[in-house]
Amino acid sequence: MAEYRFLQIDAFAERAMMGGPAAVMPLDAFLSDEVMLAIAAENNLAETAFVVAKTPGVWDLRWFTPLLEVPMCGHATLASAHALFSHLGYDGPEIAFDSKAGRLTVKRLADGQLEMDFPAQPPRDVPMPEGLCDALGATPDRIVAGPYLMAIFATPKEVRALKPDLTRVNEISGGATGGRGNLICAAPGASEGFDVVSRFFAPGSGIPEDPATGSAHCIIAPYFSKLLGKTELNCFQAYPGRGAHITTRLSGERVKLIGRARTVIEGVFRL
Repeated sequence: MAEYRFLQIDAFAERAMMGGPAAVMPLDAFLSDEVMLAIAAENNLAETAFVVAKTPGVWDLRWFTPLLEVPMCGHATLASAHALFSHLGYDGPEIAFDSKAGRLTVKRLADGQLEMDFPAQPPRDVPMPEGLCDALGATPDRIVAGPYLMAIFATPKEVRALKPDLTRVNEISGGATGGRGNLICAAPGASEGFDVVSRFFAPGSGIPEDPATGSAHCIIAPYFSKLLGKTELNCFQAYPGRGAHITTRLSGERVKLIGRARTVIEGVFRL
């Protein structure tokens, strides 16, 4: 029987059972794709991250949902860095992850938060896809698209009230972007004390709704930084019953994603 260390970590969380849960599994070498996907399905979290030491301060990193491997995942990257800093003995100032999204770095800040460096993905204006308003049960003010489609609403109240038809969201969003059928819904959040309030529906990745999505904020940050005229944004992802606090700081073609992480489970995964 093979045994692997397992940590479940809440990322972008001010306290336990907030933010987005991710599993982190450090390995000596990556297992087969089929086995890693089966482990992710067994964990049944939005993402399971697998990390393999490469050179001093550098790890290879891959992410799997219960349905497929994804090219980039912010909250599971934050969780992986937290695991290395807090549980696996790494005491350097910065971690580098090599991934299918390129090299991603994570720093530990003086206040205990972690700062990730990701590529910014400015969205472009696109026409309102046919059927999207019916699928959402609401009418956004504007539609933009990057790797994901993003629907812009006037108020956080509209975003929080959404009860979308996820089958149709998958079809419509995937058709509009040529990618997986995932959708960001966001609004200026000043009425709630935030710069941006958002939700992320990811049926195309096998996740009805994701609690904390770093990759979505690579689109949110350049759009709302321009809209609001500020490079740093205090963002809240309003997953019902949880909620994730994500600070973004736009820096040229990069975006810093800043937040805290909390370990909630440690154990052993046996195969």
